[in-house]
Amino acid sequence: MANHKSALKRIRANEAKRLRNRYQAKTTRTFIKRLKLTTDKVEAQELLKKVTSMIDKLAKKNIIHKNNASNKKSKLTKLVNSLG
Repeated sequence: MANHKSALKRIRANEAKRLRNRYQAKTTRTFIKRLKLTTDKVEAQELLKKVTSMIDKLAKKNIIHKNNASNKKSKLTKLVNSLG
């Protein structure tokens, strides 16, 4: 158990941040799944814009690594471009 007030505050802050990061990452994963299941190209392009933005935000906040974000965006863009 922490012995200092600042350490106790840090524990509370870290927990709040962890939950926020987990929520944002999970929401992004849900949107990625939704994009992968989409068959309509127009709808997929709109969804791709939103998902790309979400992935960029995760990378900016170091929730995921920037190369991981880049790989995800690349694969999703290829997927959308392959739709007929």
